[in-house]
Amino acid sequence: MQADSVRMPPEMRSVVLQKPETVLQVASNLYARRVFAEKALVEGLDKDPQVQAILKVARDKILSDAMLEYIDKKSVPDDAALEGLARNIYRANPDRFKAGEEVSVSHIMISGDSPESRAKAQQVLDELKKGADFAVLAKERSADTGSAAKGGDLGFFGKGRMVPPFETAAFALQKPGDLSDLVQTQFGFHVLKLNDKRAPRLRSFDEVKDELVKEVRTKAAQDARAAEAEKIQQSAKVNQDAVNAFAESYKQAGSAGK
Repeated sequence: MQADSVRMPPEMRSVVLQKPETVLQVASNLYARRVFAEKALVEGLDKDPQVQAILKVARDKILSDAMLEYIDKKSVPDDAALEGLARNIYRANPDRFKAGEEVSVSHIMISGDSPESRAKAQQVLDELKKGADFAVLAKERSADTGSAAKGGDLGFFGKGRMVPPFETAAFALQKPGDLSDLVQTQFGFHVLKLNDKRAPRLRSFDEVKDELVKEVRTKAAQDARAAEAEKIQQSAKVNQDAVNAFAESYKQAGSAGK
């Protein structure tokens, strides 16, 4: 089971492996593979040249992947150094971290493009204008279940993130609490409420710190891998005659099959 759980993406393990039925399935699959492998040994299949070649490739892949992880761990600076390098990038490239105007809106979506859908959306807008609680109506009636659970809140976003009619309506709102008219998109009819606005600004280091630290960490690992690969290439000796002969054999086999 350990091998199967290692191959599973880390972010999925805590979710998937807490389900008994999934754990049982993983264990059953691993057991079946082990039994098949033992039967293959009994039959002497491990002596087959093709199987031996495949086993060698599989072994090389596992060990090389382990070596790459080892290189990554050795090459990545400690947390303090990572943050220092990230801060250097932030200071050297201020234009990169400029953010345009952003708005925070909540919305209620009624799906469909029929007259009935428009009428339902209009009813929602009328109720809101009479003082109904936006978050309550969003939870009860919005077809966008993801934002509905948060009272319709979509958080802050800049231009280019939403479909054009929605974006135009969102950025046209002026004061927190303002409501839009009905907005139609390919998803249905929307009613928007402005929560807040942000003027164009320079994002703070704290806002981009995690992003930059990840960037520095990734680059350090990539550079270390590239350096090791370069050493290997420099020490490798290529038998060009053998390469040409191998390619020619496949070329002739292809011609014969036509």
